[in-house]
Amino acid sequence: MRMVCRLSVQGHRWLFVWIFVILFSVAGCGGSGSGTSTGNTTPPGTDPPYHDVNIPGAVEWRADDFTSVIDVGPGHDVASPCDVQWADISESTLIRIYWRSTPYRCKWVVTAIGREDAPVVITGVPDNGRLPVITGDDAVTPAGLYYLNEDRSVLKVGNYTGAGDMDVPAFVFIENLDIRSGRPAFDFTDRYGDPASYRSNAAAVHIEEGDHITVRGCYIHDAGNGIFTSHLTRDILISGNYIYDNGIDSRIYEHNTYTESMGIVYEYNRFGPLRTNCPGNNLKDRSAGTIIRYNWIEGGNRQLDLVETEYETFFNDPSYDETFVYGNILIEPDGAGNSQMIHYGGDGDDDAFYRRGVVYLYHNTLVSTRSGNTTLIRLSTDNVTADIRNNIVYTVAGAGRLALTNGHGIIHLNGNWLSRDYQYSFEAEVPDVLTEADNMTGDDPGFLDFSAREFQPANSSPCIDTAVALTAAAADYPVDMSYAKHQSGDDRETIGSRPDVGAFESPE
Repeated sequence: MRMVCRLSVQGHRWLFVWIFVILFSVAGCGGSGSGTSTGNTTPPGTDPPYHDVNIPGAVEWRADDFTSVIDVGPGHDVASPCDVQWADISESTLIRIYWRSTPYRCKWVVTAIGREDAPVVITGVPDNGRLPVITGDDAVTPAGLYYLNEDRSVLKVGNYTGAGDMDVPAFVFIENLDIRSGRPAFDFTDRYGDPASYRSNAAAVHIEEGDHITVRGCYIHDAGNGIFTSHLTRDILISGNYIYDNGIDSRIYEHNTYTESMGIVYEYNRFGPLRTNCPGNNLKDRSAGTIIRYNWIEGGNRQLDLVETEYETFFNDPSYDETFVYGNILIEPDGAGNSQMIHYGGDGDDDAFYRRGVVYLYHNTLVSTRSGNTTLIRLSTDNVTADIRNNIVYTVAGAGRLALTNGHGIIHLNGNWLSRDYQYSFEAEVPDVLTEADNMTGDDPGFLDFSAREFQPANSSPCIDTAVALTAAAADYPVDMSYAKHQSGDDRETIGSRPDVGAFESPE
């Protein structure tokens, strides 16, 4: 029965994969013209490998829905993004950047203010799956373009000019581009025609200020920070990207993503390891209203580093009290920095601003290939809670090598599969409050094919039909999708009497 049902879901998915989709809408972020690209990547034999990507919910941007359409690239009147009059872009504008065989060596800032029903869309147009490349290496800022802090980014949204600045970009979509090479190893020419270099904390994409900003279907790599957002941003969507190979040698301050927004959603992204010898984290976030769902996150000092804000508006917002992490695959490689996979709390001197409330961690699959100990989550203080339900937590090192926490906080542990003989903590402390119910332990969770990284439960897995009910708060964020390799997603349907434990339903 399971096989019949699963095949019908797969058939539905592939019915749409062949459709060439430029961009698609996301609930709450787009109107009739909203959307995103397919995010197609590069052909076989190149880095990264070619994939057909079908990000869930895709609809096609139509030129007829926009007041202004600007086509950029070979065969068009506008040869390069450097020739676009960025300061004059207004709502209801579609900018299509076509692939060409050489990178566009251009960097720019977007300050346009769109509307939900009249967005500003900057999208790459792939060629046989190859994304247009925007490189910061030897790039040029268009002469006269007002671009503050040019050395902080390859592509930027917003120019914050200080208190009273009301010109906040809104409903801007950046999609289907390969954006790379913003770090001190690379130089550029600034808007005055002078040579300049990037700072260590430069980003491939820097969202300095903006409301309803989407980065989707892109490659983000070879920068200090891959994506950086400041506290002047709200309602940020980071979806279906491949984010990898960022960071600065021997510095802990740069990460694949480093975000602090009032409302942020990460979904369907593939996070790869940072650059060699770069000890930053994979996904570091200081936001209020953080949702991390259906991502593949591999490597980094920690896979998730969820720490404090320093801004009272964030701290006082009710959404700062709840963080939702579900449907993800987290992979901790051997020797990859900290043995803690997740950190929740803070890393600064003032613990009064540390994250509080509850981190809801459910229906994830967490795999550690470390040869030594692995800790699932570090809680910075004793007054925060981790509600951990329906996860698979598997350590290749075997029995006794998994600890739940560093010993702090309140832990609710329900309906999980965990490697046998797990510890509460490898440190002297134990959690002040720990409740356990309906958990399973063993030596093997029964993956479909571990060597091929097929982490769905096989037919014989103890994780099938054993999930427990979520809390009321988590139930408002149901696990109705699952990550699909790579940068994509599938509908998740409960086949048996109860959902399966982990990030996937069994395909068998």
